[in-house]
Amino acid sequence: MDDGASHTSRNPRGIAAAIRRAGPCPALLLLLVCWIVSLPLACLFGPVPLHWEQVLQGILGRLGLAPCPEQLLTVVGDIRLARVVLAALIGGALAVAGVALQGVLHNPLADPFTLGVSAGAACGASLAIALGGAAGAALGISSHAALISMAALAGALLALFGALLLGGGGLERVVLAGIAVSAFLGSIVALVKALHEDSVTSIVFWILGSFQGRGWDSLPVLLATLLPGMAVVALLWRGLDALSLGEEAASHVGLAVGRTRLLLLAGAGCMTAGCVAVAGIVGFVGLVAPHALRQTLGPAHGPLIAGAFLGGGLLLVWADVLARTLPGSGQELPVGVVTALLGAPVFALMVRARHA
Repeated sequence: MDDGASHTSRNPRGIAAAIRRAGPCPALLLLLVCWIVSLPLACLFGPVPLHWEQVLQGILGRLGLAPCPEQLLTVVGDIRLARVVLAALIGGALAVAGVALQGVLHNPLADPFTLGVSAGAACGASLAIALGGAAGAALGISSHAALISMAALAGALLALFGALLLGGGGLERVVLAGIAVSAFLGSIVALVKALHEDSVTSIVFWILGSFQGRGWDSLPVLLATLLPGMAVVALLWRGLDALSLGEEAASHVGLAVGRTRLLLLAGAGCMTAGCVAVAGIVGFVGLVAPHALRQTLGPAHGPLIAGAFLGGGLLLVWADVLARTLPGSGQELPVGVVTALLGAPVFALMVRARHA
């Protein structure tokens, strides 16, 4: 065997370089195949393991393509498949938001929660959990889960609007405004927990992130913000490429820098708001996935956005599988804890390898 080829096969950097030379299409195709296969495969795992034939029957029954026993339809079609689809969409959206924010802010450590969106969602959800039925009755919302999601979404969007308004469009000012908004709303969450001690456990579990109890009824809340935010970021991928050259160079090629930057920040924040409203705060997906895929797909934001959506979805789908299977006895770990445990060391290794 050729020495150069054997060296490449043993060297992860050589493999990544070979993939980059082949172009992004093979890597994107592989990610797409893995993404599609993972949707039914992840439905196999849970408190009661299922056979692949049962999963296939449940999915076909949920789609109305084949008869299915009611119990199997509930377990596979209404519980597990819903969780897997939500995880795939939320992981993808968080990763795309991370790509956009890292590109706009020229900061490799930027993540979807930079603008205070997570603090706003936590504040809204905490108030909804603490006030409970009284708030729902006043707003005409009978479902407690729906009340929490709507309150979290409202809090996230208000925090995003406040950060963008206070920042006034300047990059440094927007980041500082996001930090200020996060600190202020975080103090409100702490106050709510201090005044409503009986709600502390529920608030903490929500903040740590989870898909427990989430179903198809959460999909409209997610899509209402994910679709417009994703459309903005996807349509402006060439603007992200231009911004990566610097503001002066971007303006020289005819880009409206201020407007493009504001739209990208708003799109990324909008996507993140819906994700946090449904699943709570799921960290590291929007930080690790863009970095890992940038080394394979290259710096061009068009392929990177597509790859981040697929890669982030894969990461969160399998993190949720671990969250619901590792503890056993029908218990679950918060999925945000799993992504942090997986993401922190992986990100540290990537940073070390990059600067080695």
